[in-house]
Amino acid sequence: MEITVAQAIIKFLQEEGVEVIFGYPGGAVIGFYDALYESSLRHVLVRHEQGAAHAADGYARASGKVGVCVATSGPGATNLVTGLATAFMDSSPIIAITGQVRTSVLGKDSFQEADITGITMPITKHNYLVKDPDQVLTIFKEAFYIATTGRKGPVLIDIPADVFMAKINYSYPSNINLPGYKPTYEPHPLQIKKAVNLLKSAERPVILAGGGVISSFASSELIELAEKINTPVVTTLMGKGAIPEDHYLYCGFIGMHGAAYANFTINNSDLIIAIGVRFSDRSTGRVDTFAPNAKIIHIDIDPAEIGKNVIPYVPIVADAKLALQRLKEEVESKDNSKWLEQIREWKEKYPLKYKNQEGVIKPQYVIEKIYEITKGSAIVVTEVGQNQMWAAQFYKVKYPRQFITSGGLGTMGFGLPAAIGAQIANPDKLVIDIAGDGSIQMNIQELATAVTQRLPIKIFILNNACLGMVRQWQELFYKKRYSCTLFDFSPDFEKLAAAYGAYGRRVEDPSEVEDAIYWALEKNDAPVIVDFKVIREENVFPMVPAGGSIDKMMID
Repeated sequence: MEITVAQAIIKFLQEEGVEVIFGYPGGAVIGFYDALYESSLRHVLVRHEQGAAHAADGYARASGKVGVCVATSGPGATNLVTGLATAFMDSSPIIAITGQVRTSVLGKDSFQEADITGITMPITKHNYLVKDPDQVLTIFKEAFYIATTGRKGPVLIDIPADVFMAKINYSYPSNINLPGYKPTYEPHPLQIKKAVNLLKSAERPVILAGGGVISSFASSELIELAEKINTPVVTTLMGKGAIPEDHYLYCGFIGMHGAAYANFTINNSDLIIAIGVRFSDRSTGRVDTFAPNAKIIHIDIDPAEIGKNVIPYVPIVADAKLALQRLKEEVESKDNSKWLEQIREWKEKYPLKYKNQEGVIKPQYVIEKIYEITKGSAIVVTEVGQNQMWAAQFYKVKYPRQFITSGGLGTMGFGLPAAIGAQIANPDKLVIDIAGDGSIQMNIQELATAVTQRLPIKIFILNNACLGMVRQWQELFYKKRYSCTLFDFSPDFEKLAAAYGAYGRRVEDPSEVEDAIYWALEKNDAPVIVDFKVIREENVFPMVPAGGSIDKMMID
């Protein structure tokens, strides 16, 4: 029996295990939405296509499954671009389905036409423009395989309106043939032996865990290896949650706003076992001064990352989970007590701290109270800016996929739609969006999505009436010349929440902070905004100035 391509796509998605898609209809995808009308697939109607991409991303990060988003041609498709770039930088597996103008008018500057495959080529793992209806199902099977294997990432499938309506015979494609795409999973035994030999002689080893550990579901293997060799673990921002932050071997996250003791740990090590990391500039600071006395074992599934920023002594192209298993099997136990004692001294001397002021709400205090009251159990999604760094510093996560943030691209507006995706992926868990008053307004329209879906997301705004991170740089490096970073006007978020049908509350006194958090946690039938009016000129420390060395921090 013949069915339309649109119907076939929906049938394929269901057989592939997709349960929810995030999207926004339009002319070029009207055939798809017509087929969706009789489908059991859950569709979440966002209020902007960027919200669809971020929500699919948040869903993927929180669940470990593929996130799916849909947009129409032209502006609908281009509105996905920021979300795709965000997912690409952080290796998040999403499938973006976009409509395109009819094949007969392709390339003629037709109404709502955009070359979305050309536009997204640098920010997707792969993309397709489908012209042959009979190839659609094979392409979808390939897309899911590419998105979820090797280094995960977004794949875009662009489908002309007439292709959606073409008739085909449905047959689920059980096999794929991609001869040019064969990710390496098993580590080379010789490279493992080289790594083991380095570990034997190391006196100050450290494990650096990145987002690849979480992506590969390798947290247990990481912990087992660390405990066997009694070696401290630091993480990148994206690696938060790879090891519980109350674990005795955890030593903080490194980088521009990482803990001082974490930066001292990695920069004074003599061996770094780096797993699933990119050695990005935000993590390493100046590469020529990064860990100058350390030999580096770099484990990553993407061969393009090996040697790109830092030259490793032992490169290992492999899946993080399998590589950690092999290392644990072959290494011997170690006594690093002297090294761990040195790190303990750094922790005591350089803790993450801030100074309280009478009658003023400090943003760090708000995060600490959220952590205490939730007992560290919430899924924390962040916006981008100072709020993101304070959340990373003062909310101690316990498990993988608990801390969700835009690391590589630093996308303002990521938090609220990503929290929607995370809450849909985890309906029985508490999901919190830590926001800034600037970042939250980038996609505030998605509050309507959260209200419509009856999602009890808690949105805690650290409202300093400015673009805090840029203002901080202007204060420290530009003689307090606050050019276009101070808000003369901000909306009344309490009233704005009410206008959307959500709960809202403003907090202006430190004595009200705890009560407001408890109040928010009691609301379970709609999202909640709590607007904490925090001090404006509060800075994130430690801080490594741009281009500086991570052991030369501004600590306070």
